[in-house]
Amino acid sequence: MKKNTGKRQRFKVQRRLGCELPGLGKAGALERRPYPPGENGNKRRKYSDFALRLEEKQKIRCNYLLKEEQLRRFIRDAKRGKGTNWVSKLIGLLESRLDNVVFRLNFAPSIRAARQLISHGHIRVNNEKVDISSFVVRPGDTITLTDKAQNNQSYLRAKQSPRLEVPDYLRKEEKEGKEMGVLHAIPRIEHVPFPFDAGLFTEYYAARKV
Repeated sequence: MKKNTGKRQRFKVQRRLGCELPGLGKAGALERRPYPPGENGNKRRKYSDFALRLEEKQKIRCNYLLKEEQLRRFIRDAKRGKGTNWVSKLIGLLESRLDNVVFRLNFAPSIRAARQLISHGHIRVNNEKVDISSFVVRPGDTITLTDKAQNNQSYLRAKQSPRLEVPDYLRKEEKEGKEMGVLHAIPRIEHVPFPFDAGLFTEYYAARKV
């Protein structure tokens, strides 16, 4: 019952935002009811400029399972250094998070499931155990599963029914009968796996202190 409640909540979030967020797992949130939840959800909604900007921010926060302060911390990191396109740098950081990389390699059916594999010590980066989901994978790093994880139901489910195709910034290989992934490029805005308006996202935070 608890599991079903969680699924309904994830679908509700996606219906409210009007798009499927692959990081939350199973597809189909908008198939039966492609309108926001609530008694009047199927009536045409009027959006203010603020609401449109807020939705873009919420898409990012909900897909990558981030609290607001976590997202702001990544934004601060993205704004450091040279270059003016901090949103592109931000997406590079979020897509390179270990929990997302494990999900995008189809080692787990959702980011939440990927976090469980990581926290239980089933993920190796360059043959070293990393149990921090927010760890940022760097180009050239290899990601592998422990022997025990090869029989994990979460991994087997993702392998049988991949949620997304492996993006081109990742390379998936098989060595000695085991799957492994390599991050060979920094992800870009176009790798966000759902409709995303970077301009609206930028405008939302332009008026706010991060």
